Amino acid sequence: MTLKVATEFEPSETKRIVKNVVIISLAFMVQFTAYGGAANLQSSINAEDGLGMSSLAAVYAGLFLSNIFLPTAVIKWIGTKWAISLSFLTYMPYIAAQLRPSFYTMIPAGLCVGLGGGPLWCAKCTYLSVVSEAHSKLSNISAEALLARFLGLFFMIFQLNQIWGNLISSLVLSSGDNHAAVTAINATMIPEICGANFLPSADAAKTLQQQPFEKIQLLSGIYLACMAAAALIVAIGVDSMTRYDTDRAIKLMGGGEMLMATLKLLAEPKQIMLITIMVFTGLQMAFFGADFTAAFVSCAVGTGTVGYVMLTCGVANSIGCFVTGYIAKITGRMPLVCAATVLHMGLVATILLWKPQANMSYVMYIIAVLWGLCDSVWLVQINALFGILFPGREEAAYSNAHLWSSVGFIIAYVISPHLRTSSKAYLLGTTMLVGVFLYFIVEFQVKKEREVKETKAPVKGLDNKAYSIAE
Repeated sequence: MTLKVATEFEPSETKRIVKNVVIISLAFMVQFTAYGGAANLQSSINAEDGLGMSSLAAVYAGLFLSNIFLPTAVIKWIGTKWAISLSFLTYMPYIAAQLRPSFYTMIPAGLCVGLGGGPLWCAKCTYLSVVSEAHSKLSNISAEALLARFLGLFFMIFQLNQIWGNLISSLVLSSGDNHAAVTAINATMIPEICGANFLPSADAAKTLQQQPFEKIQLLSGIYLACMAAAALIVAIGVDSMTRYDTDRAIKLMGGGEMLMATLKLLAEPKQIMLITIMVFTGLQMAFFGADFTAAFVSCAVGTGTVGYVMLTCGVANSIGCFVTGYIAKITGRMPLVCAATVLHMGLVATILLWKPQANMSYVMYIIAVLWGLCDSVWLVQINALFGILFPGREEAAYSNAHLWSSVGFIIAYVISPHLRTSSKAYLLGTTMLVGVFLYFIVEFQVKKEREVKETKAPVKGLDNKAYSIAE
């Protein structure tokens, strides 16, 4: 941290720091109102030949490569603020491609999204880490607590994108005809085809309806306007990160150096043990947004209802991010992660056992609420842990985190058209259990290391006291 923070800024600067965090959070919310709304519909509106899922796999394949080579190189070139603002624009071709969906338009557009996503998310995490340190110098609150609080605030606002993006898609797509599989097959066959037995490559064509071009055109126009607005919000409203850390811009690594830093970090045992849970975080959200919505919601109730279910999940997620950030200060991370694990395993079991019916949509909303609460724990607590474990190496650490989360998304989208929902649910549950087990090992190691540090300091003070008494 530079002396600039400690000597030049007044205590009121903390309000400006919070303002920057809020503006960045709002910009991300607006951006992903558009992208999230479009992505959640891919398994339903572009289900033929697995086009939608293939395009999303391309997004995360691009993100995988981007997280290795681009984040710090882009940040070094244009700065953290402009890395965020300009990266937003790389998402726009994907929305435009919805107007002429084909493998020739959507795959390249998906790769473009992924290449922009690496610098975008890394710049966001780096900005929050730096301003947490700056705020800590001024407020005497620990940087660790502030980072968790800022991440909670960010994800609380960010997850509102699920409300607005899905509300927009639902209002547009549910206007007019919103019949589900019941229009194509006998209603008594829905429990047999939909749910855990759903196989996209075989069942999508006869259960999921094509949407009129006029509705897709209207959605695309709204979403493109949102993305342009998000870029402007950051460009106009956010302070440059050099205001709080003038040295960091000099220390940033190039693409080759970033690759070496990423590989070096991968050699550390703690990073290795966190890989599985990061893969799971991507896998579980891709499963809910693609497989659950197609197999349970679109199949049994209707494509127009997908947005409402995802909206419900987003509200629960947003509230959970805010609440769990404060609960963690009282209970710590581990009790929250334990609760999320138990609840999430219960949801996986429900998906395997429950037979959806057209008149039982309320169950889908209950699942959406609980899934959103679980995801809020994974988002805030795991991201906070990466910032704590690798101080001074935030770019490489967060790049690694998003890299492995991207692997989870890629796996989910690649296998989605070819496996039944039940097989994917078993994979999800297994990955979660293995990931949480390894996460607990890391937590116990961190706890042990802290105990060793705490016991050394009092002993030294006690020796000094004894020496003075002897004198």
